[in-house]
Amino acid sequence: MIEATKAIVINTIKYGDTSLIATCYTEKCGIKTYMLKGILTSKKGKIRSAYFQPLNQLILTANHNNKGALNSIRDIEIINFYSYLHTDIKKQSIALFLSEILYYSIREEEQNSTLFSYLETSFLWLDTHEDISNFHLLFLLNLTKYLGFYPEKQQFNSLYFDLLEGCFTNSRTSNTVEGENLVQFKKLFGINFDALHMVDFNATNRQSILTILIQYFELHLSGFKKPKSLNVLKSVFN
Repeated sequence: MIEATKAIVINTIKYGDTSLIATCYTEKCGIKTYMLKGILTSKKGKIRSAYFQPLNQLILTANHNNKGALNSIRDIEIINFYSYLHTDIKKQSIALFLSEILYYSIREEEQNSTLFSYLETSFLWLDTHEDISNFHLLFLLNLTKYLGFYPEKQQFNSLYFDLLEGCFTNSRTSNTVEGENLVQFKKLFGINFDALHMVDFNATNRQSILTILIQYFELHLSGFKKPKSLNVLKSVFN
């Protein structure tokens, strides 16, 4: 079926010497994977490899096959051009890290317009703001709302946060966050991206909370893998 849809680039893999396989999160069909034959050597084609940088926002006219099959793109257009996301080293590092997170987190080939809107507006915010050192932390926490395991906050003032159960509690287990880490973790709740500049994380806080969030994803998503770009991200924000 041929259809037009907005899409966000999640991952690309080189196929042979001349082609790419690109995974995108689409507004109408969820995750879709496309075979881009000859894209690395074609000089005249309208579909260029530069379009498929991490988190680029596109409009695709594509031939969508059955679930699990590779699809093809007939036409492409970049929308919502980024000004800094691929040139600023910090933003570039965040983009690469988050594209890996999304690649290991989202599997559904079905429409989820609220998730797509969250991704679309979040990445535009990242591109246009300067104080972005904590962006990836709040992004990950908010992403759990759309993936189905956002923390329960009924007992927000409790002494622990249970990563496995996804709730605040006064019962300590092997999977609980406590003490200073819990104090810092709680600062992410109840704020939006525009308030991130008021969150006073130092480098140690930031890395501790990132470790907590990665562990939280690992416990709740089958097949989730720790991103290869994690160490690069940590060194950039250290």
